[in-house]
Amino acid sequence: MQPVISHPQPRPGILDIAPYVPGRTKSTGGSKLHKLSSNETPLGASPEAIEAFKAQAGHLELYPDGGSSALRDAIAEVYGLNAQRIICGNGSDEILELVARAYIGPGDEGIFTEHGFLVYKIAILAAGGTPVIAPEKDLATDVDAILARVTDRTKVVFLANPNNPTGTYVPFEEIRRLHAGLPPHVLLVLDAAYAEYVRRNDYEAGMELAATAENVLMTRTFSKIYGLAALRLGWAYGPAHLIDVLNRIRGPFNVSAAAQAAGIASVRDRAFLETAVAHNETWLPWVTSELEALGLTVTPSVGNFVLIHFPDTPGKTAAEADAYLSDRGCVLRSVAAYGLPDALRMSIGTEEANRTVIAELKAFLTA
Repeated sequence: MQPVISHPQPRPGILDIAPYVPGRTKSTGGSKLHKLSSNETPLGASPEAIEAFKAQAGHLELYPDGGSSALRDAIAEVYGLNAQRIICGNGSDEILELVARAYIGPGDEGIFTEHGFLVYKIAILAAGGTPVIAPEKDLATDVDAILARVTDRTKVVFLANPNNPTGTYVPFEEIRRLHAGLPPHVLLVLDAAYAEYVRRNDYEAGMELAATAENVLMTRTFSKIYGLAALRLGWAYGPAHLIDVLNRIRGPFNVSAAAQAAGIASVRDRAFLETAVAHNETWLPWVTSELEALGLTVTPSVGNFVLIHFPDTPGKTAAEADAYLSDRGCVLRSVAAYGLPDALRMSIGTEEANRTVIAELKAFLTA
């Protein structure tokens, strides 16, 4: 006897998705909030981007440019790319979801690393595919582990480089080795959301590979160093055939006019970008050093955040530190959902926020 269906049922796999939980926006106490849970820039957006955003207020009745043409031209101009091979999205998350919708279906597999961005799993499951997790080595991507899990059913490999929440990265020679080991039918997605922060001679965001290979897509975001997280704006670069496929299934007006205008101004304001990089170069090593001086282990990071490991000693655990800090207005990010229950992720903030968190953590650990 068939069970009685009392309401519409989602297709198989949808209820297996654990909804994405963003970093908290509020503390449980404290006179001043220091929100360091979402890797947002402490410098805000470029003043030029803010003015470009405001200028759109008088034209809210008009649909935006459906192809984000001027924005694609600006990105191409700054990075020396072909504008026809750029696609813009409602955050890079949308582009990742478009990739899954276009290339993954029932019976197909998508690979991502053990502590990779949670959106990859969500996108794969939402497309009806099977998530395949590649173990990491010392909280860093293991290329051999990824290649060992590639099968005839593999359609996409998602790789965050640098990775969130670990802050680790893959040298470009290893990226090339990964790509060389993939069959031509497998799409390699290089998610370079934090690329602007990296200052390593052996790092490359993936533009060259995306420009020359037929199965590589590089994604970028305006949410981090550019400070446009509220507008949801991202872009990707890849071969013409891939961009054509993604354009066929994206929404016709997926990027708002305000986001496009602010993005154009942001990507051209190189002085503001350099200021943001300099701030991170000053405070990332300072925060790391101060945390280690407190006896905590910090995974070496090339992004604008650090992964802090806590002991399992009762009274000194990550969960207890999180609650203690939140009561005092300091909001960090629990990464238990990433399989890291003994760690917290801390974004690099203003000088005041950084110093306040360090002081509160010292009080917590010595109490």
